[in-house]
Amino acid sequence: MRGTLMLSWILIICLSLVAVQSQYYSKTLPYHPRPVKVTKLHFFMHEHAGVTAVQVAQVNITGNDNNSSVPFASLVAVNDPLRAGTEPDSEVIGNVQGITLLAGMNASSTQYIDFGFNTGKFNGSSLSVLSRGEPGLAIVGGRGRFMMAKGVALFNPVLINATKVIIEFKVTVIHY
Repeated sequence: MRGTLMLSWILIICLSLVAVQSQYYSKTLPYHPRPVKVTKLHFFMHEHAGVTAVQVAQVNITGNDNNSSVPFASLVAVNDPLRAGTEPDSEVIGNVQGITLLAGMNASSTQYIDFGFNTGKFNGSSLSVLSRGEPGLAIVGGRGRFMMAKGVALFNPVLINATKVIIEFKVTVIHY
């Protein structure tokens, strides 16, 4: 036991000396920040109930407290196309994927969604949103051309009926 303890201390001392005497550190380079860019986007989300937005969970409420058309504490998964216009045959520029938690008795929601773009200048880029749903959504990150993004996505419902929802988005993004 004493020999093992002595060997352990010798090993720790030797490893400490190697780390101190090695060329572990690199030369410091000057910091050159990339210029800040502001991008404004305009697109439409087309949602089809039961097809591109599906309820995956709901709380079991036994009382009469759940009289709203939007059930309290429902979790909805979304995978909706993003289009350039309101028409159903307008160009698809990407999609929105994520989850929405309907957590308020007045149909308010908390959302984690990702706007992914697959055409044009922003092909392969996306914007991440984590926000409550009123009056706009907070952009908290991105990837691709929207690296380290922040901003706001203001939305305006264009059409809401029993089977279809079209929402207009006006997005302002600050990125590098």
